[in-house]
Amino acid sequence: MAKFIESGHPRNVANLGKLIEFVDAYGATYNPSRTALTVASLKVLETTSKAALDLVIDKLALYDEAVNQRHQAFADLKRRATRIMAALKASGTSEELLDDAKGFNRKIQGQRAAKPPTPTDPNSPPPSTVSVSQQSYDQLIQHLKGLIAIIKTEPNYAPNENELKVANLDTYVTDLLNKNNKVAIAIAAISNARIDRDKVLYAKDTGLFDLAQAVKLYVRSVYGTNSPEYAQVKSLVFTNKKL
Repeated sequence: MAKFIESGHPRNVANLGKLIEFVDAYGATYNPSRTALTVASLKVLETTSKAALDLVIDKLALYDEAVNQRHQAFADLKRRATRIMAALKASGTSEELLDDAKGFNRKIQGQRAAKPPTPTDPNSPPPSTVSVSQQSYDQLIQHLKGLIAIIKTEPNYAPNENELKVANLDTYVTDLLNKNNKVAIAIAAISNARIDRDKVLYAKDTGLFDLAQAVKLYVRSVYGTNSPEYAQVKSLVFTNKKL
């Protein structure tokens, strides 16, 4: 099935409101035996549906906020890693330890340790290489942890700049972890809100879509296929997203 457009959900809820207005105006002649099709029950469904839509919007707003905060927190990572490397080199550390630190810094910067080999035969297939981008937020945090672990082994690494001090770098890592985790939590919250919304709108027999179709059928059974009443409700379009 084609991807369901998000705008279809509020349109379904809006059309439910119109459907309720139509059948409520029919007065006593609209008298279904099925409780779920009564005007009172439909109004409750409308309220529940609107609340389900609003919850998704609220969770999306929290997700956007979490993503923005994470972006701001990570914005200085590459620059700070470069400064750490300069401070480490200035401390007089050994070439061996500096090389170890360079490995983590390259990963933070998204660089290769060396260029992939160039095939001498132009007709041969390109060499198989492994991606070294490793630029996901989780990976960047791990690379920074590795770099910090390296500088902790160098007793001469003692910069005066607050952003480069080991204790503050540990705090920085904690902040990055928290910001990254908040995004993950926000994603889960959106997913759960969408599940709840889809149950309200599209659950078999009890969801908005199935009940709206049942109301249309009931109106046709009471007033007839060619009646103006059925023409009113028939014109309302409800789109189904199957669970």
